[in-house]
Amino acid sequence: MKKMIDNYKDFLKYIKSFENKPKLLLHACCAPCSSHTLLVLKDYFDITIFYSNDNIYPKEEYLNRLDEVKRFIPLISEDIKLLYDEYNDKDFYDAIKGLENLGEKSERCYKCYTLRLEKTAEKAKALGFDFFTTTLSISPYKVTRWINEIGYKLEEKYGVKYLFSDFKKDDGYNHSIELSKEYSLYRQDYCGCVYSKQERMYQIDRAKEENKS
Repeated sequence: MKKMIDNYKDFLKYIKSFENKPKLLLHACCAPCSSHTLLVLKDYFDITIFYSNDNIYPKEEYLNRLDEVKRFIPLISEDIKLLYDEYNDKDFYDAIKGLENLGEKSERCYKCYTLRLEKTAEKAKALGFDFFTTTLSISPYKVTRWINEIGYKLEEKYGVKYLFSDFKKDDGYNHSIELSKEYSLYRQDYCGCVYSKQERMYQIDRAKEENKS
């Protein structure tokens, strides 16, 4: 059985071992999460970003984040390419049916990770990429263990190598915040789905009430 990379140190050693740049399909949720991730990967891979995020609500937000990804890519490298899906929120609602009322880092999120990673793996297989992975793990609000578990399962299913992902390491999340300021990137204040938006609004309202008391 092949040994799977399961830590960031081995991941860095692995990507530095390539003689030529493999083709990587990198799922991206937004420009801020892409920023640090691209700086880690761009010297070792021929990268195509895949923007596939049917969870994002509303559609205008989906398009705003896509536009920001389009704007940001050439600021980092002229060699990075972009693919994106048409917006199809039905796929998201079908995937998380019955789990709507669960909170962040719940099974609802696991299903959402799976939806987006599977679309990425399918695309990578269809277009002949060597690897696929995602920027999602840069966020402290995501369960990195789940992301990698799903990725390796999809590697077996589709026959495309999954690249271990834990981009919050080496202070990656804070670096992404710094890069967002440097490049004036639009940073959303909720994960993306309508439920995370509602949860965020509840947290804001609760904080306001606490400040009054």
